[in-house]
Amino acid sequence: MLGKANGSGQKFEPDPIPPGEPIIRVRDLVVGFGERTILKGLSLDVKAGEIMGFVGASGGGKSVLTRTILGLVPKRSGTVEVFGQDLDTADYRQRQALERRWGVLFQQGALFSSLTVKQNIQFPMREYLDMSPRLMDEIAIAKIEMVGLQPDVAEKAPSELSGGMIKRAALARSLALDPEILFLDEPTSGLDPIGAGEFDDLIATLQQTLGLTVFMVTHDLDSLHTVCDRVAALADGKVIAVGPIESMVASDHPWLSAYFRGKRARAAGIGASTHGAGG
Repeated sequence: MLGKANGSGQKFEPDPIPPGEPIIRVRDLVVGFGERTILKGLSLDVKAGEIMGFVGASGGGKSVLTRTILGLVPKRSGTVEVFGQDLDTADYRQRQALERRWGVLFQQGALFSSLTVKQNIQFPMREYLDMSPRLMDEIAIAKIEMVGLQPDVAEKAPSELSGGMIKRAALARSLALDPEILFLDEPTSGLDPIGAGEFDDLIATLQQTLGLTVFMVTHDLDSLHTVCDRVAALADGKVIAVGPIESMVASDHPWLSAYFRGKRARAAGIGASTHGAGG
């Protein structure tokens, strides 16, 4: 459903989605590369205002789904709706309006190495907005502080940052346009347990403070347990289960049982805390 109109009266920006209603709707999605089919009729709803964790085996297509929703990977068939807008029917202006309403944190941060942290954060502003340099500087500093970094980080190059600082700087860039949806691709990958826990806390705080919808591709069992409202599990190119982590742990599906009740899950305390001591 389209809402806000441009100057000619043509509506191009979808209305806000009420909390609890699907803000991302994927139906019968098929994606492949060459002769290999990765996603085989995948369907999934992400509700407005939730943090959804998306899990699956390595190479199973978790990141492919995110990139397909973003339009970075072409699909063979199926539909993707964001904010009620079918992305196949969106024209250029509608697409721009949609892209301004989501932010993306790619795996490893994907900061531009030739730009400072401040310039990285300002990149989406320069692409989509007409703002004065002074205002862009003020917003960039505000985003830097929002993710727990010191203002002097603004003038540093990505090569001068630690892995955790790179993640936070990339998160600041993803928040540059005040998005409603945040896509996170393995956000705690490469971080030590303390750093990963602090990053999880930051995501939870930002989600609550800003009212974000978060779609998080992850293999981090602690993240799934501590910050996700629901979890969707991918196997054999389809979503095989969706629900709170308690339902994942309780499932008798072989893959879910191995993932959520295996040795790593028990080490994280997930199996014991949600499925009983014998889990």
